[in-house]
Amino acid sequence: MSITLRKLSVFAKVAETGKVTQASELLLVSQPAVSMALAEMEQEAGGPLFSRQGRRLLLNDRGRLLLEPAQEILRKVADFGNLLETSDQEPRGLLRTGASTTIGNYLLPSLMARFSKLFPKARASLQVGNTQQIERALEQGEIDLGLVEGPSHSSLLQTMPWRDDELVVIAGMGHPMSRKKPVTDEMLITTDWIMREPGSGTREVFETALTEWGKSIQISLELGHTEAIKKAVEAGLGLSCLSRLAVQRELENGWLVEIGTPLNLKRSLKILLRKDTSRTRLLQSFLDLLQTDAAEQL
Repeated sequence: MSITLRKLSVFAKVAETGKVTQASELLLVSQPAVSMALAEMEQEAGGPLFSRQGRRLLLNDRGRLLLEPAQEILRKVADFGNLLETSDQEPRGLLRTGASTTIGNYLLPSLMARFSKLFPKARASLQVGNTQQIERALEQGEIDLGLVEGPSHSSLLQTMPWRDDELVVIAGMGHPMSRKKPVTDEMLITTDWIMREPGSGTREVFETALTEWGKSIQISLELGHTEAIKKAVEAGLGLSCLSRLAVQRELENGWLVEIGTPLNLKRSLKILLRKDTSRTRLLQSFLDLLQTDAAEQL
């Protein structure tokens, strides 16, 4: 048996994407090479690892059994490579970061540019998703560090506070509630709301605030992207609740209006690491930058 890292990488990437063509593009190898490596892997595993449904490849029971150990091996190899690359005094190599939507879109780009300027031999990649997706990517070793807006529910991860944030309830300029003050509980309960999808940190913080308030609302529309929600609210389709970071420009320009509510919408943004993560010089340098940024906000 000759299991190689190349075969494990192909297997893990096909499992992630469900398609040989997409896996080949992400791995920067030809489609025939991916198909051959996958066929060799299945031969050594004693049978197929995937079942085909339409154009997608879905893991079967044998594939599901092997995926987690394969991902763990690939993660350990990546950690070892980072240790070799950061053995001198200057951070170098690739740091794979992941962030939930608000952080990834409105905070991290400038921090990553700052990091690259401070450490020219270091690079940082960014994966953006909701909080659950970032947790899962970190658990599976696809990223080295996560930054999320909602609470973590994984026993494999450790959580560290980063910086404070606040959600705000917003309405479009033409919405009736944008002109009525004060806004009553009844108005909030009976109006239509546009919210992020389940799994979003913003959604979870908002729902926790509703539970504390002891009321429920009518969610008429769920959208998976903050910018889409802002446009829907601007169009007068309902209220929403988003991070102040995400709507600051729209509030300043008068495109959206902040609505006062009795909800407690303060939250803490968090840093996630695997509990077994080795803090390389590269990783520690990025963590130090995050803490410096948090201190600058005080």
